[in-house]
Amino acid sequence: MRLRLFTLLCLVLPLALHAARVKDLTRLDGQRENQLVGYGIVVGLAGDGDSNALATLRSVANVLERNGLKLDPTQIKSKNAAAVMITADIGAFLKNGSRIDVTVASLGDAKSLQGAVLLQTPLIGADGRVYAVAQGPVAVGGFVGGAGGAGGATVQKNHPTVGIISNGAIVEREIPADFVKDGRLSLSLHQPDFTSASRMADAINELFPESQAHARDAATVDLVLPAAYAGRDVLFLADIGSVTVIPDSTARIVINERTGTIVATAPVGLSQVAISHGSLTITIASTLNVSQPNPLSGGQTAIVPTTQTDVKEGKGNFIIVPEAPSVERLASALNALGVSTREMMAIFQTLKTAGALQADLIIN
Repeated sequence: MRLRLFTLLCLVLPLALHAARVKDLTRLDGQRENQLVGYGIVVGLAGDGDSNALATLRSVANVLERNGLKLDPTQIKSKNAAAVMITADIGAFLKNGSRIDVTVASLGDAKSLQGAVLLQTPLIGADGRVYAVAQGPVAVGGFVGGAGGAGGATVQKNHPTVGIISNGAIVEREIPADFVKDGRLSLSLHQPDFTSASRMADAINELFPESQAHARDAATVDLVLPAAYAGRDVLFLADIGSVTVIPDSTARIVINERTGTIVATAPVGLSQVAISHGSLTITIASTLNVSQPNPLSGGQTAIVPTTQTDVKEGKGNFIIVPEAPSVERLASALNALGVSTREMMAIFQTLKTAGALQADLIIN
């Protein structure tokens, strides 16, 4: 684990020094995704569907009625269907007939969506208009096995009540994207940073002086469409998208306590600090012994619990970390202490509290 941490910390440094394309660092102002949602019915669940919920039965009755069969919902007894919610993201510039992925999640008490087929469902945007229609078999990355209940056992892997349909929705309405207005356009950085925005504007002006690129703020670079590109907006965007920039990054350490992952960016630095690390281990063991009486003594065999407590205190380490603005020195210092990943998390938090860590500490 310590070797993996050292590798993670060290690999970030050279990556930060490589140039990236403008198209990989930004998006066009006006180019954005929109969220879609819909309510639908899945069938073919082999008895794992909703337990005859009234809302589900009414939905099934409505589907049958659209196909020429009118039934009272109370007359329907089927556990092969389930009510689901469908969500999807529709990107900019997608034309009619394009396909997008959708996520299907159970709304009722269905046990599993394995083998489910989604019936035709309209997907609606925030404005209440239909932008896509979804339908198709649901792929579930999990399962439920076993009868469950009294005397039974159930085995479950992942979440069998959530699945996806790859390319399961057809776009029916295009979302207009107006990215060039009055001969001007703007680029929005994925990771806002004043240095990165300034470098990007300088790099674009070096190749396209007529673009008059300038950084409006940490997240936006404004440009003017050059006269040579009049009527050829797409070509201009393609050309500036290939311009390379060396982005800057904020000194940041991200800790994921659930997985034990620690990732640091290159500018992380330490002031001169002394770190001491030790460990205290307390072990409490409980055992059950059998007390056997002597023959003909009239006593009874009894179980006697015993408890043994053992305390071990590990040798403490005290190391002085000199002022070191490099990630390698920070990783080397922590690994020299011989600490585990979880202990490293505590050390990072203590360094931040002491004011010796010049970086943002983010704990997930």
